[in-house]
Amino acid sequence: MFQQLQITIEGTVQGVGFRPFVYELAQRHAIRGSVENHGGLVSILAAAEQANIERFLADIRAQPPILAHISAIHQEPSSVPLPAAFQIITSSASSGEAIHIPPDVALCADCQQEMLDPDNRRYLYPFINCINCGPRLTIINSVPYDRPRTSMADFPMCAACQREYNDPSNRRFHAQPIACPDCGPQLSWQTAEQQLQGTAALEQAVHFLSIGKIIVLRGMGGMQLVCDATLEQSIATLRIRKNRADKPFAVMAADIDSAQRYCHISAEEKGWLQRPEHPILLLARTATKLPANLAPAIPALGLMLPTTPLHHLLFQQQNCPELLVMTSGNSSGDPIGISNEDALDRLEPLTDGFLLHNREILTRVDDSVAMIEDKKIHLIRRARGFVPSALTIPWSLPPLLACGPQLKNTITLAKEQTSWTSQHIGDLSSPQMLDFFTETIYHFQKVLEIAPQLVVCDLHPNYQSSLFAKALHLPLARVQHHHAHAVAIMAEHGITEPVLAIVLDGAGLGADDTIWGGEILRVEADTYQRLACLEPLPLPGGDAAAEQPWRMALAALFQQNGILALQENTLPDHLCIIPAKQRQILASMLTNGFNSPLTSSCGRLFDSVAGLLGTRLFSTFEGQAAMELESLAHKAMQLTSPLQVNIKQDAGLYLLESTSMAKELLQRLGNNEDISALALAFHHWLMDGLLEIITQQSNGEAVVLAGGCLQNRILLKGLRSRLEAHGMKVYSAEKFPVNDGGLSLGQAVIGGLQYVSGSSNAGH
Repeated sequence: MFQQLQITIEGTVQGVGFRPFVYELAQRHAIRGSVENHGGLVSILAAAEQANIERFLADIRAQPPILAHISAIHQEPSSVPLPAAFQIITSSASSGEAIHIPPDVALCADCQQEMLDPDNRRYLYPFINCINCGPRLTIINSVPYDRPRTSMADFPMCAACQREYNDPSNRRFHAQPIACPDCGPQLSWQTAEQQLQGTAALEQAVHFLSIGKIIVLRGMGGMQLVCDATLEQSIATLRIRKNRADKPFAVMAADIDSAQRYCHISAEEKGWLQRPEHPILLLARTATKLPANLAPAIPALGLMLPTTPLHHLLFQQQNCPELLVMTSGNSSGDPIGISNEDALDRLEPLTDGFLLHNREILTRVDDSVAMIEDKKIHLIRRARGFVPSALTIPWSLPPLLACGPQLKNTITLAKEQTSWTSQHIGDLSSPQMLDFFTETIYHFQKVLEIAPQLVVCDLHPNYQSSLFAKALHLPLARVQHHHAHAVAIMAEHGITEPVLAIVLDGAGLGADDTIWGGEILRVEADTYQRLACLEPLPLPGGDAAAEQPWRMALAALFQQNGILALQENTLPDHLCIIPAKQRQILASMLTNGFNSPLTSSCGRLFDSVAGLLGTRLFSTFEGQAAMELESLAHKAMQLTSPLQVNIKQDAGLYLLESTSMAKELLQRLGNNEDISALALAFHHWLMDGLLEIITQQSNGEAVVLAGGCLQNRILLKGLRSRLEAHGMKVYSAEKFPVNDGGLSLGQAVIGGLQYVSGSSNAGH
């Protein structure tokens, strides 16, 4: 029986070779008709015998291009006049469909082989790409995703590239960034004394690296600062210039074999290192000696493989160092640089030379960071390779913008059953970062063609993201921070039933105007109930306590025995190095309750334990004390003796009591117990206490694990195993960050549902 159908395919189906894939299948199955990009969709007119069309559709579902993701296929009868043969026709504009823009992806094996082939016309060309690799989001200006709407519009194709672009059988058919040395972007090297082009530019950049210099490299989504990762002095110089005292640097290795000289790499980790996304993976270091200042006091190493052709060509140079520091090209607190002019202006004090190119970056996108745990990926920073992939959610939402948190900011746009979460933006404390935030919002609204009817923000009114949301003068929904954390995980996994949520992070404003951060909640998509929390501790000095863990240590001592606990003759020796005057001021603050709000924050509890044990009294980056405490706990082979778990009730709220834990911890420290064993005992105390409360509150619900503290592998793995041993289904974040980077997704769902139901506090 002859059939003629109009077939519509939703998902990531543009810019990934979908039309030539459909064209080839149509030839194979004797299909007449056409295929086109239509807005964010692929539209197919197909006519043939029913059996042929069934095989055609089955192959579309089973064998899509490597970068494609099909979320839905719709079909209906059609009577449109048919062309004589199957055709690929020109893209047409959007008419309101959900738009799916493919992320930027790493160089594919085919292009790498061509780039290293002396007989290929793209030999050693640093901007080689095809339909399976190269820039996408970073060069797109508007949809449909066609060359005139990208920054490649500045580079008219030569005749050879045009033939490839127009040939449906070619791997570069409609590859929008297609280029070659005759018509595409070019490389340049620049210092105050020298300007070079092409191969000479590459050679000089590598020469600088080989003698310990620091260079700026213009990558796919922004500038990168690069130096020899095996030279302590180069790293020390970079730390001084970038004002980055201790925070670990990521590194790039030439290939898997090279990476394995420095890190233990499991089969799953090897797979993810080589996938098109090419994230930075946090890997366990081997005994191979690397400079201590590369990742001070942290045994993990953030490692990635070359992403762009230019990265590969660096390592092809004979004198290139075998391991390179590859970090964001910015001063601390600024967004990553993207333009040559901006780099030459702002980054000149940080570098000894610039390796640049003339393909403009329209959207700044940093490298993604992830870890593999229980054979699953867990994104810590979601950016290149993953953004702007859409998420299909089980709720229908109005067109909206969720503005995210203050730290680790991302934004989310949503419409109907699709949401799009932006790349990592970061800390919104500086005017430059606010510019990046607003730039991202307006660019995403433009390319996704979404005009928000509602804006959603955090409950905290003074976050910069909240102030921006209010200034839009749209209906406004404010969402509690930890509720949003839990619902983000529900959205990622498509969970619509109520769950229990363990949410552990640094800080979020609670519904009672206190600072929460160690919570057990009963959660639905649009509402929640607070069941339990960590026993609140004073936060002396407010935000200063997050930078100075000694403050939280003294707060824990004060909570035990009041002012007597802060006398010098009762303090652990390591806390006596804090000047007496500072300790006296803090004692007065705690006694009088001045600038010492109570907090149930798990992050600040980690700080207090780090201070009590003397592992970290001053932090130079967020989460440093907690990361080092986790690293110390990993050194303990096994738990020797648990800390006592005590749970009490206060006004119907269960409290996991930390006062008695801290007292026991100090007693055991005074008995010269191994400090790594105490760090591990603290982790087990926390997990055992949370488990005890959850088992008391459970009615058979699934449990979600959320918040930045769940980046801690001991907590993530330990809580999951304990809960599953009690028969509970456990979920945590995987393709979205468990930290504040995933918060805007939860905000979007909660705010949208509350707005639709009329139960929110949405107003102007």
